[in-house]
Amino acid sequence: MNNTYSNKKELSPVQQEELLKTLKARFEKNMNRHKDLEWAKVQAKLEASTEKLWSLSEMEKTGGEPDVVGHDNKTDEYIFYDCSAESPEGRRNLCYDREALEKRKTNKPKDNVVDVAAAMGITLLTEEQYRELQKFGNFDTKTSSWVKTPSEIRKLGGAIFCDRRYGIVFMYHNGADSYYSARGFRAVLRV
Repeated sequence: MNNTYSNKKELSPVQQEELLKTLKARFEKNMNRHKDLEWAKVQAKLEASTEKLWSLSEMEKTGGEPDVVGHDNKTDEYIFYDCSAESPEGRRNLCYDREALEKRKTNKPKDNVVDVAAAMGITLLTEEQYRELQKFGNFDTKTSSWVKTPSEIRKLGGAIFCDRRYGIVFMYHNGADSYYSARGFRAVLRV
């Protein structure tokens, strides 16, 4: 695992306060992403789950700009997605998973998206979630993002990624061991 991600999964009170300020400002600026939701309820859930707050901090530190995009009434969880305009800069240049990383003999990337996401306590967006995100704006118009790859594709050595070009969301395939400076990954966190 890359040492960029801390083993201590908690924030100091000052860090918590700063993160909550940032999240609240983003929440209030982007009400179209979470109509009918109240920040006070979101904040109460966050304050009750310090490990999830730590994960949101990691999303923020790597450029993801996490924001609430919904609420699951069955589980009473708020759903956060990375909402940065482009794929999070601090999570680029990564191949898809550990198997792909080990397969590369030369020019290995520093890590892989599956392990980095797990270390951060977050989950890769699925293609469906990625398309849902795109309803809130135009994301990845210059970059692309790995998304959760179905096992049947992965068994054949591939992985999938998405982007938005020409006003349309596209899904593509690539070798899972590939990596690019303009491809990162977006994630979801349920709190």
